[in-house]
Amino acid sequence: MSDTLLSALVLIPALVFAIVFHEVSHGWTALALGDTTARDMRRLSLNPIRHVDPIGTVILPGALALFGAPIFGWAKPVPVNAWRLRNPRYGMMAVAAAGPASNLVLAAIAAVGLGLLGRGLQAQPEGALALAMMGLDYFILINIFLALFNLLPIPPFDGSHIVEGLLPRDAARAYAKLRPLGLPLVFLLLLVLPSLFPGFDLMGRFLFPVVAQVQDFYYGIAAWAAGG
Repeated sequence: MSDTLLSALVLIPALVFAIVFHEVSHGWTALALGDTTARDMRRLSLNPIRHVDPIGTVILPGALALFGAPIFGWAKPVPVNAWRLRNPRYGMMAVAAAGPASNLVLAAIAAVGLGLLGRGLQAQPEGALALAMMGLDYFILINIFLALFNLLPIPPFDGSHIVEGLLPRDAARAYAKLRPLGLPLVFLLLLVLPSLFPGFDLMGRFLFPVVAQVQDFYYGIAAWAAGG
């Protein structure tokens, strides 16, 4: 089995779980703040079948993994009715923040697991142990990337809901008008413009360096768990 195919077989389940947990965290937070919509629609389950978007959760990440490109994806958004939250303005900020926060928690758990698996190792891991450690390493990176990527202040990402809640009401209403343009804006800013103007690579210049710094922090957690 080629290394690329093996990597894809490890990456895709890790990505699916990270994305599903991210979405369900939005629903759990909304429920805690008074909105039962996700629960009523049976979207508070970790069963991926209820959340998978065939293109965004399976086909696109798989293709990106096979071609060695940065991997990202999405699931069907968990439905949230802001007006059923006890405080719609700040409730939506909390609901939005819950997704990235859940990914950072998952990354911490994976880092501890990676450290425990590596405790006492004197040689390069092999077989099932090597596969498990590679999976946890990928899982850390995937969760960090999902958290920071979703915090970008571009609709429809979670960061846009947080920014909208922080802006004065008039500015927030003007900012919200960008939401229908969300996905075209994402492709324009993150894919089209960087391909036309290499200096306009927002992810390469800003996001990836931060991901690397946060990844080093989690490797520190892994080293602590390994007793280093």
